Amino acid sequence: MSQLKNYRLLTFDVYGTLVDWEGGILSALEPSFKKNSAEGKYTREQILHAYHDLEKAQQTKTPDMLYSDVLAAVHAPLLEKLGLSAPTEEESKTFGESVGFWPAFPDTVAALKELKKTYKLVVLSNVDRQSFSKTNQGSLQGFEFDLIITAQDVGSYKPDQKNFEYMLNAVKEKFGVQREEVLQTAQSQFHDHHPAKKAGVKSVWIARPGATMGNLEENIYDWKFDTLGEFADALAREG
Repeated sequence: MSQLKNYRLLTFDVYGTLVDWEGGILSALEPSFKKNSAEGKYTREQILHAYHDLEKAQQTKTPDMLYSDVLAAVHAPLLEKLGLSAPTEEESKTFGESVGFWPAFPDTVAALKELKKTYKLVVLSNVDRQSFSKTNQGSLQGFEFDLIITAQDVGSYKPDQKNFEYMLNAVKEKFGVQREEVLQTAQSQFHDHHPAKKAGVKSVWIARPGATMGNLEENIYDWKFDTLGEFADALAREG
């Protein structure tokens, strides 16, 4: 299908695509940098690469761990990797719980409202249900998705193929939507576009300018936009 309007359902990665994952993590780390008088010691890219490597390793090691607990678990190793003092248990817990308060990108909610006029909208996120609920009621302004699937529901984290097969089975059962009618809509090549292709799912790359985490040398996508708002505009131009 060569036109966006010919698809029936969008599956969204949330953190990195709809919500500012990277900005949220950096903000949550600010207290540790201030505590260590280390503001400006590392670049944004250095911090995020260090974080992302630890997150991937933790999710592979403990695929059934709640995402907020993954964040808490990598907090101390991250600070150690950056040469900062060890955090208290409470500080790591606070870092883990920050996920529910990360901000949405400015274009997100308005674009979701436009896209919902054409598609079923489904969350396929690497977080836990409680963290997503906080985000949905907070920066996503209570937006009503048609279906919410988290890593907690599946018992594994993307890019595991189980997450995509779980989603495809769910949307077929609930909406009668077939694999070829789904568009994976995401920023991360690592978590979303490469595994979506393996699953036989077309994808829309929301290539947020300046994004660091989840990038790969090979970029796979069927459509590409800088923002979700640009996606909604392109759909409107199709009529």
